[in-house]
Amino acid sequence: MNLGWTRATLVLASIIGSVGAAQADRIKNPTAVFSGLDKITGRIVSFEVKVDETVQFGALQMTPRVCFTKPPTEAPNTTAFIEVDEPATEGSKRVFSGWLFAASPGLHGMEHPVYDIWLVDCKGGTEVIAEPKEVPEEPPPIQDAARGPNDPARPGDIMAPAANTAPRPPAVETAPLQQQPAPQPRQPARRPAAAPIINTDR
Repeated sequence: MNLGWTRATLVLASIIGSVGAAQADRIKNPTAVFSGLDKITGRIVSFEVKVDETVQFGALQMTPRVCFTKPPTEAPNTTAFIEVDEPATEGSKRVFSGWLFAASPGLHGMEHPVYDIWLVDCKGGTEVIAEPKEVPEEPPPIQDAARGPNDPARPGDIMAPAANTAPRPPAVETAPLQQQPAPQPRQPARRPAAAPIINTDR
């Protein structure tokens, strides 16, 4: 019986582990499409940038490093990794370096005191990158757990109680129940008379 539960637990664990490790393929794109907001003028500009090309948006210099989409058979998921620098008098200062997700631009956009940039799409990709599928580890072989009745218990063992070894609990004395007087019937509450309704339709 114990052997069956152990085997079922290991099979279930391997199934759960293999489901979590599955990943879909993605398409590498040569061009990323962005939108940018100039908060001072209120103007929104859409622009396309080739991967590893630096463009100027306002006072910022932006360089997309990769832009991925999913194949049409998968759920859409467009992502890009970008680096944004702000030129200064003594060199440039990195203001953002990270991933942008087109599905949620409000949560995953580049925010700046003057400019916002978010990913719209990736274009031109035909190269499918196959994600490596993780192979679940083989569970160790299950050893026969046949042990004699006098073998010492191991951690995690469930032990059955031995017959007639547990002491009986002591008897508990209780006081007899006292008779409660019968409850008195309650009188229904009287409602006050309702106010008369005045007809004002004349």
